[in-house]
Amino acid sequence: MRAEAEQLIESIKQSVGLLRRHLDVDAATRRLAELNAKSEDPNLWTDPEFAEKLMRERTMLEDRLSSLAKIERDLDDAATLVDLAEAEGDHAVEAEGIAALRALNAEGERRQLEALLSGEADANDSYVEVHSGAGGTESCDWARMLLRMYARWAERRKFKVELIEETAGDEAGIKSATIVVKGHNAHGWLKTESGVHRLVRISPFDSNARRHTSFASVWIYPVVDDRIQIEVNESDCRIDTYRASGAGGQHVNKTESAVRITHLPTGIVVACQSERSQHKNRATAWNMLRARLYELELEKREAKANADAASKTDIGWGHQIRSYVLQPYQMVKDLRTGHVSSSPADVLDGDLDPFMEASLAQRLSGRTVAVEDVE
Repeated sequence: MRAEAEQLIESIKQSVGLLRRHLDVDAATRRLAELNAKSEDPNLWTDPEFAEKLMRERTMLEDRLSSLAKIERDLDDAATLVDLAEAEGDHAVEAEGIAALRALNAEGERRQLEALLSGEADANDSYVEVHSGAGGTESCDWARMLLRMYARWAERRKFKVELIEETAGDEAGIKSATIVVKGHNAHGWLKTESGVHRLVRISPFDSNARRHTSFASVWIYPVVDDRIQIEVNESDCRIDTYRASGAGGQHVNKTESAVRITHLPTGIVVACQSERSQHKNRATAWNMLRARLYELELEKREAKANADAASKTDIGWGHQIRSYVLQPYQMVKDLRTGHVSSSPADVLDGDLDPFMEASLAQRLSGRTVAVEDVE
């Protein structure tokens, strides 16, 4: 046990050292003091957008500084517990201390990975688009399941989720939908989820209970703020209006308030129907288009800086990143990292952090993994 304890302690100390250097604790502490002082200004909220950004930065710094301090305290407590238990020959307490070190080591690795989310748009909110693939009702239902999975993941992280657009399937599920996930580092965590997702299951829509394979695509791109200038010529765009679709009833807008914008040079299409006002939907759609064009520019920069980023731009129909198998066995496998879960129900209920962490770690290290596909 002692050898394992020493290895864990050393690993946690290394994580703490990396976190302290990345955060620059002295500078972060000074900056937090400045933000605390500004937050007490009674006129702060006269500019709500500025105030929200200030409070978000303040919350982020508080979280990082407090989590680092907690890891250091918990490390000291757990190491002391192991030493005392060993000296007294209390194996049960020693095992308890080592369990605490294991948990702390995992937390240190997670925080270390999160601290490395330093891409240009990683801290931003994020759009999540889901589109059903070929396969009719099956794929529409799968797209609905994926949308719920990302919404549940966001809820687990205390992120806010807003529905921007949804097009219902002919019989069940959705043909497409867009949500915005709001929270610090939302885009940084989600960005590796772009790609084609495959589902294998016994179809609930097949009276013969046959096994079906369904596909749906996910596209992730960051919400951009006003500080990022993206020039879009209106002459390069086609703007269409249509009636919002939905489940029916009093909440469905009977006027053509929904807006779809097609950027002709790139073929990018965005749509919004979340508001009853066409004016508001049009403004949101323009923001979404700017975000998509910004993400396209980020991809070009990343591809030039790092050859490994080519995998990010090579996302197309048939370029699947993950398989979810419900029959004849239970497994979710990421085809890029090799990470596997034997509990698809948990994954579909939002337990995505291990998959995201594995993808981010692979990007940061530049590693590639050859993984055999699942049936």
